[in-house]
Amino acid sequence: MSRSTRLLGAILSIALAVPAAVAADLPAPSTPASRQKKARDYFTDTVLVNQDGKQVRLYSDVLDGNVVILSFVFTRCVEACPLICQKLNGVRRQLGDDFRNVRFVSFSVDPEFDTPAELTRFASKMEAVYPNWTFLGGKKENVSFVLKRLGEWPEEPGDHTTAFMAGNVRTGHWTKIRPDMPAAAIADTLRRLVAEDLGDGESPPRAAN
Repeated sequence: MSRSTRLLGAILSIALAVPAAVAADLPAPSTPASRQKKARDYFTDTVLVNQDGKQVRLYSDVLDGNVVILSFVFTRCVEACPLICQKLNGVRRQLGDDFRNVRFVSFSVDPEFDTPAELTRFASKMEAVYPNWTFLGGKKENVSFVLKRLGEWPEEPGDHTTAFMAGNVRTGHWTKIRPDMPAAAIADTLRRLVAEDLGDGESPPRAAN
């Protein structure tokens, strides 16, 4: 098991210190306000830069109110990362119309090289150009801080995890997804996360922008 996988597993085992259980099905905080505060405090509004060159705040602009699936890539990767994007495209197709209710977020683990221009080229090459599929880079220290919060800061870009993390930020439920999980099963997991809002009588996740 790689160092990054162990770290990710440890983070998930304590529910990311965000407002709910991850994978352990522990009860989430009882109110939307408390869940939101815990999520904001944990993820923070660290400023990153998306593939369009726009500065975005991690929690407020990317995560807040969304069902998300997180992945880790770098544009010079020629082995695992194309397969990660291929799997995500399979998930996108399996979701069909439900894709609009999910935000795909791909973090660069090589931010010094992965400028917005590089991320844009990579997204185009990977057929990942959609309004709700965001690629994030930025200042190395900011990206490092965010990735460490997610249990993912490899010493070398090629050592990054190929696993996914999926969560409903509004309800605070997160789960780790193996990269070999079928796209249809991942799509079903995301649909269940979306349905949590409806089951709680809350509004569906806001559309990614």
